[in-house]
Amino acid sequence: MTNNKFILAVPKGRILDELLPLLSRCGIEPEAAFHDPKSRALRFATNHDNLDIIRVRAFDVATFTAFGAAHLGVVGSDVIDEFDYDELYAPVDLKIGGCHLSVAVPDAMAQDLKPQNLSHVRVVTKYPNLTRKHFAAQNIQAECIKLNGAMEIAPTLGLANHIVDLVSSGATMKANGLTEIEEILDISAHLVVNRKALKTEAEFIHHWIKTFRANIGEAVAA
Repeated sequence: MTNNKFILAVPKGRILDELLPLLSRCGIEPEAAFHDPKSRALRFATNHDNLDIIRVRAFDVATFTAFGAAHLGVVGSDVIDEFDYDELYAPVDLKIGGCHLSVAVPDAMAQDLKPQNLSHVRVVTKYPNLTRKHFAAQNIQAECIKLNGAMEIAPTLGLANHIVDLVSSGATMKANGLTEIEEILDISAHLVVNRKALKTEAEFIHHWIKTFRANIGEAVAA
């Protein structure tokens, strides 16, 4: 942690769009470059002299925070559960970024599929740990092929019959001829903190935990 600055890690994409109004209500305003789509910067100043924001991929928010490169972060509970970092503490459910993690198969396969008759499945996913754990609970061995995107096309190309991926509206699944057959977990974005920082920088960390908690309801209702 450098330059005597505290670091808040935030994810790119849909969660960030929902997070920005909450940040504003919490009194955190990033510099103008943060909102510039042409900017390639990853680190930005805020209206707080001691707080900078880094904007990274959602999976990397967990890693930056767990390993102490960031003091605070905002990340989905899917990422928290997938990595299960000991040094990551998630004190606040921010009630944004809602979706769920599901198992899906081709439409033609869904009707006759009987999971209780399976002993082994090949699954395309970017959540191999959660996927293995889910199938292991059903005494099914999951062979996971890790992809970072375009999971929905994998079955039509013969890569795997099963996929495990995030589902929001379900429109992408339907458009690619897939049917959800099992829901693994509900997901929302959480404020996460580094456990060491929680001890060594307790005043700062607890201030922002209280601030985010106090503003959740107002942000969601707006």
